[in-house]
Amino acid sequence: MLSIFKKSAATTPRQLKKYTKITDRINALEEKYEKMSDSELAGMTEEFRSRLQDGTKLADIVPDAFAVVREASKRVLGMRHFDVQLIGGLVMTEGNIAEMATGEGKTLVASLPSYVQALTGEGVHVITVNDYLARRDFEQIGQIHQFLGLTTGLNVPMMEPDAKQAAYRADITYGVGTEFGFDYLRDNLVSHPSQKVQRPYHFAIIDEVDSVLIDEAKTPLIIAGKMPPAAELHRISALLMKRFEQDRDYEFDPETKAVSLTDEGIDKVEKAFGVDNLYEADHQTLYHYVIQGVRAHVIFKRDVDYIVNDKDEIALVDMFTGRIMEGRTLSDGLHQAIEAKEGLEITDENKAQSQITIQNYFRMYPGLCGMTGTAKTQEKEFREVYGMQVVQVPTNRPKQRIDQPDRVYLTIEDKYEAVAREVKERHAKGQPVLVGTTSILQSEEVVKYLDKYKLPYHLLNAKSVEQEIQLIADAGQYGTITVATNMAGRGTDIQLGEGVAETGGLFVLGTEKHESRRIDNQLRGRSGRQGDPGESRFFISLEDDMFRRFAKEETEKAVAAAQTDDDGLVLNKNIDELTERTQRIVEGVHFSQREYNLKLDDVINDQRGVVFSFRNRVLEEDRLAETADGLVDDTVSFELEDYAPGSGSQDEWNLDALKRSLAAILPDVPEFDPELTRQKDVRKELEDTIASFKEQIHTAFENELFRDAAQRNMLSRIDTMWVRHLEAMTRMKEGIGLRRYQQEDPMRIYQREGLELFGKHYQEMRKFILNDLISLINQLEEAEQ
Repeated sequence: MLSIFKKSAATTPRQLKKYTKITDRINALEEKYEKMSDSELAGMTEEFRSRLQDGTKLADIVPDAFAVVREASKRVLGMRHFDVQLIGGLVMTEGNIAEMATGEGKTLVASLPSYVQALTGEGVHVITVNDYLARRDFEQIGQIHQFLGLTTGLNVPMMEPDAKQAAYRADITYGVGTEFGFDYLRDNLVSHPSQKVQRPYHFAIIDEVDSVLIDEAKTPLIIAGKMPPAAELHRISALLMKRFEQDRDYEFDPETKAVSLTDEGIDKVEKAFGVDNLYEADHQTLYHYVIQGVRAHVIFKRDVDYIVNDKDEIALVDMFTGRIMEGRTLSDGLHQAIEAKEGLEITDENKAQSQITIQNYFRMYPGLCGMTGTAKTQEKEFREVYGMQVVQVPTNRPKQRIDQPDRVYLTIEDKYEAVAREVKERHAKGQPVLVGTTSILQSEEVVKYLDKYKLPYHLLNAKSVEQEIQLIADAGQYGTITVATNMAGRGTDIQLGEGVAETGGLFVLGTEKHESRRIDNQLRGRSGRQGDPGESRFFISLEDDMFRRFAKEETEKAVAAAQTDDDGLVLNKNIDELTERTQRIVEGVHFSQREYNLKLDDVINDQRGVVFSFRNRVLEEDRLAETADGLVDDTVSFELEDYAPGSGSQDEWNLDALKRSLAAILPDVPEFDPELTRQKDVRKELEDTIASFKEQIHTAFENELFRDAAQRNMLSRIDTMWVRHLEAMTRMKEGIGLRRYQQEDPMRIYQREGLELFGKHYQEMRKFILNDLISLINQLEEAEQ
């Protein structure tokens, strides 16, 4: 029999038939498990585990395991999995994405693959988009697993290390994706193996997989250390920006949000700071701060990308959820540039100590799957980056929601007027309305028009996050008007109140097309859950941000040719084509940006693997002497290749410089015979010195105090080097764009020079470590005399 655990192609009726057959087998087992006592049912977990240890394949126990979970759920939660939920669970168990409509009970679906994969004993991570959902799933779905004898854990920020270790030791661990990523980075900064909290990765299940792996993938996870800010540089840059004009002093690409200085802008900066050439290596840091000042003014908008809270602090806003990102700050001086722009006190800067992209973090899991209401439009990215297919799972009951065609208005004012009139009309008959906006600023603009008609509403944005879940849940009550950012309360079901079905169900009104069709579909999906009646419609204008940024010329032509009614509604039949085309352009741009950022991080990812691997070897006390042996050999080889390259001619050799360089890392370096012509002969002359030094190291490592001091020094040198290297790579990334005149692919330059830079920094680190060892050995010998 072919294993069901194979990557699936695009969803086809035949593919669904494969899942339906297995579902029929699960249903046939229902009566068998219904007859079991609670203890017999719970005992199935041990039976499955012993069958796996005896060589049974995971795929072969899936029907029974699913039937057991379904029965446990009936007993513990009073909830029985529908057949479509079983199909979703099968899709995920094989390592793919189940696309299931809102209200189809995705939370319960996750109980199936998490149980099956946890049977291996290697641990399963269930990832949600926020702490609230992680706690809810842990407390609710966790009951099923605990009933069946599995352990569950919760991983949220600010937990004590031993509580985190316990959470990770559990069979199934619930938490937010970013916290798992930060734990990985923190684990690679510990000073003792016992301080690590994670164990090797096995399988991750991601709820709202598109939000976690695509929307959040633009921003890398960064563990930062504080350093004093260059406050004066930030303030001068902020003042300078007030005199800067777009296209004269700087250029801004609204599609990619990239900024660069013009020749005139460069002249102004050089005059302001009294420097001759801004692009000289000595002024790299200055250029960095100026560019951050430009970004702060041009890209980051108050009440859209950030707010100034009541403590006069910059609080970042998640553009996809509209929520405040508590405790998150921008790194590399960008946060401080925004503070300078707003005239606030400039706080300490975050200097990256370690970082990783969301993509490269989750690609470390051997098994990965997910579920969401909307993934098909992004299937290519899921397949190429993560190796997952998207399978569309049918709904349990036929969809009754009516998705009306867009209404396109000439101006933003016309649009908001129409929105307010529509809300008033729906409200008059008691129909609940959810108005979706793309930013806090827009939601506050919408309510001004609602106020004009004296309409009652709940305004939900990042400034009222505490009430978010409750207000979203109540949005389906009779006569309720809720204004929220498109993604607010994602994962919260909106149930219809009494008498609401008769009014037509929840009416979802979008006030702007999002930059991804996926997010629009998510907003529509708030209505019409589980076969409920509902309706959705988008009201947009040709002045909306998306058209201005991504289709300026086409939109200008559309405006010139527009035929409108008295309310400003555009009547031209082809106007919908402009919307669809623009959204496709935007999605393509964002995909390219994520792809580019991932390629950049792939360069660092290889280097991170080398550094973290070496660091982990240093943490193993019983292998420290062996690690030091390898370090001596590698360092000497690097120096030999530098001063007496094996592939070059002897004319390129510099044996005097080699001796001077080796003297810093080896005691008693001999004089080299100038007649030597082969690198291996030079190495041979060093054999006695190397052997003697290694012997000294091994003897010294027998002393516990020496061993502790050496290990601390080695870890410190590794961490210092990595911080320096990350900063240098960031500066290099900024400068790559300036070198387009070289007619070479910037990515290729970054890869080549990044590798050279890493080689240089890594060798410097090795030399420092060996130099430290010589000093410590000398101190030890002095102490023993």
